[in-house]
Amino acid sequence: MIDFTKRLGPKYGDMLNKMLDDSHSAHLGIRMNTPFTLLLVLLMAGAAVAAVYRLIFGIGAASNLNDLWPWGLWIAFDVLGGVAMAAGGFLIAAAVYILNWKKYKCIARASILNAFFGYLLAAISICLDIGRSFVIWHPMVMWQVNSIMFIVAIHVVLYTSTLATESSPMVFEKLGWKRALERVNRCMVGIVLFGVLLSLLHQSSLGAVYLIAPGKLSALWYSKYLPYMFLISAVMMGISMVSFETILTGKVFNHTVPSEVITGLARGVMISGTLYLAMKIGHLVTGPGIGAVLNGSFLGNLWLLEMAVGVVLPLALLSLRSVRHDPQRIFAVNIMVILGVLLNRLNVGIFGVSEFATRSGGDYMPSIMEFMLTAGMVAFAILGFKVCAKYLNLFPETHH
Repeated sequence: MIDFTKRLGPKYGDMLNKMLDDSHSAHLGIRMNTPFTLLLVLLMAGAAVAAVYRLIFGIGAASNLNDLWPWGLWIAFDVLGGVAMAAGGFLIAAAVYILNWKKYKCIARASILNAFFGYLLAAISICLDIGRSFVIWHPMVMWQVNSIMFIVAIHVVLYTSTLATESSPMVFEKLGWKRALERVNRCMVGIVLFGVLLSLLHQSSLGAVYLIAPGKLSALWYSKYLPYMFLISAVMMGISMVSFETILTGKVFNHTVPSEVITGLARGVMISGTLYLAMKIGHLVTGPGIGAVLNGSFLGNLWLLEMAVGVVLPLALLSLRSVRHDPQRIFAVNIMVILGVLLNRLNVGIFGVSEFATRSGGDYMPSIMEFMLTAGMVAFAILGFKVCAKYLNLFPETHH
């Protein structure tokens, strides 16, 4: 390893040497020089080019958004989907630091870090999606408490900062900053409580945004209970994402994951999924009616696909004891739940408004740059997680 003290001096060089010391994670077998890492870097480079192009030439030049279709892939997938995937962070943090469920402590740091990247990407997407990106800071000093958009913006900023604070002990440990570590640990319960409150409000407020569009969003998804549906589905997806990431990193990074953790997460998916299914069926029966999804229409088929893949089939599988105690099958269930909730967010954000926009003369298909930016941000989150796993003590219970 290069000794940076000779190039940067003893203060900054020693700090950088400590951060790049990966001896504590040698047993995980994480290699950075791989074809997959190169692919992630290339996707990130493409996203950087798209982002610069968008900032210079405007959102109209970089995307296919228009006045009739002002929100597209960046909002539906990156923001709505990314924030839902990050819900596992506040759930696991609450379980460990508030409820003192110690068995989940081994996945707390990874879950919180995953949530941090999810919110960071959501913040970047919002910045690039608004017309005037360079005034994104205005909500910080120009409060409009009666606006749901202001609520969404302030929650993103506050909760991203909270997640960074919750993840900071890993950095302080690595640098040997004992005083800073003690101060953060002393306040951790309060920080987590604040984060739980913010996340609960933010997950539901994203659904509340669409309450202002009753004539635009299809009745299959529009409901006065949409904020609660967003919250419950985010809980279901967040738990599935934590389970997915835990099983995957256990395989890729060569560390053992306690079986009771995976089983407990599967039970959480089953409980939240059952509640979500009841809400969706209740809305369908009392709202547009069962016939609206059985008439063979495009939107009706999307609703059936969303529910079948993301809710009904996972619940049917998890009802079997053999599935709940098999990590491989739980992994497959996690993928179905994640895909189903992502489809729900795409249905609400894009497909559900397609009939209104089309009748008004609008049309939308994400541009190449929209896809490039989304793929690059996903790549950034994956690579960032990998780097943190290599250079920070992300899995303290596996330290040899």
